Amino acid sequence: MGTNGSTMLEPLRQGLPPVDPTAVSGSASCALPARYEAVRGARSFTRSTLAQWGLDDRFDDVALVVSELVTNALRHALPEDACGSGEPEPPVRLHLMRWTTRLVCAVRDPSEDRPGGAFVPERTDENCDLESGRGLFLVDSYSDSWGWHPLAGRLTGKVVWALFMLQEA
Repeated sequence: MGTNGSTMLEPLRQGLPPVDPTAVSGSASCALPARYEAVRGARSFTRSTLAQWGLDDRFDDVALVVSELVTNALRHALPEDACGSGEPEPPVRLHLMRWTTRLVCAVRDPSEDRPGGAFVPERTDENCDLESGRGLFLVDSYSDSWGWHPLAGRLTGKVVWALFMLQEA
């Protein structure tokens, strides 16, 4: 039984929802530069990956969530001077993983802070108005569940993930 790329995902496993990483039927990842154009790149990467997996019908919801997670990573997780500094290792990485009935998008970033800063899961009108909370409110609304986990070992930072349930073919 092949691992289907689960070794590449090994550092991420701790940050993902409880799904069997060896049962991944597809996975793809791309490094994103510390620039805001990275959001466009993340959307087109998501579009081509979902098309490859025959999941075009999920693009709108997934792309909205990917855009929010990547924007959040760029806005809150990067040091002030990182945007535009030609760092050799892009600090933000997008991973898309597919199981038979689940799709997970996960964004890794170098910050160990809680995602969204002031975001509180209770849905109140005030939260919708907060710049830092609105993105995660959208993630919460459009995905089936989401969460985050700090990374351990040699990788520093965190993974923020969103889970989408898929219809069985």
